[in-house]
Amino acid sequence: MSYEFDWGVLWRMPYGLWLLKGLGLTIFIGLTAWILAMALGILVGSLRITPYRSLRFIGTAYTEVLRNIPLLVQMFFWFYAGPMLFGETLSREINRISGLNIYVSIFGLGLYTASRVAEHLRAGFASIGRDQYQAVLSTGMTRFQMYWHVIIPYALRLTIPPLTTEFLTIFKNTSICMTIGVAELTFQSYQIDAETFHGLESTTGAMIIYLFLGMTVVRLMGIVEKRFKIPGLVGR
Repeated sequence: MSYEFDWGVLWRMPYGLWLLKGLGLTIFIGLTAWILAMALGILVGSLRITPYRSLRFIGTAYTEVLRNIPLLVQMFFWFYAGPMLFGETLSREINRISGLNIYVSIFGLGLYTASRVAEHLRAGFASIGRDQYQAVLSTGMTRFQMYWHVIIPYALRLTIPPLTTEFLTIFKNTSICMTIGVAELTFQSYQIDAETFHGLESTTGAMIIYLFLGMTVVRLMGIVEKRFKIPGLVGR
């Protein structure tokens, strides 16, 4: 049986609109989850190098648990089992929330990526010499002021290259959200396949969109890296 190609399915209504809606939701989930991941990752990464053992334990436990459990498993847990943690009554109310799967996607993806951001940031902290910590404290700053005004900004600038990878990966990982019913880009390509039986064209279209999205992210992060690189420490 010969296969009849129909690339027009990628822009013919309503299928072209489906892809655009999927792309929009992919970008929304990715950006929102990234904001959560950066905020939480900075906090957890800072806890991992604090002189207080209990705080270091919390930061280490968070990082090691979340980054070593597959994202798909975590997404299923937060969506299906997560509401049960709040009790039967509150669980029913949570399950009635409109768009719950989108919120869970942002939450789950953000928590998972935060563990990876925290590890990169810990490496950034480790690359800063002890003399620099002592020099900052000698100015009269408190430890909180030292981390907030000097150490964290410095470590972030050192870790821009690996953070670029994480920023790119978070958009690709949004495809996992389709497993809990989020109509992002991959989900929409499968919907087009189900409607038209042209899965090759629809998935190829999704791949091309992901490619351009990824190239755009890398380009933007390249500009950020060039703007904030530390002369003499970053090679390019």
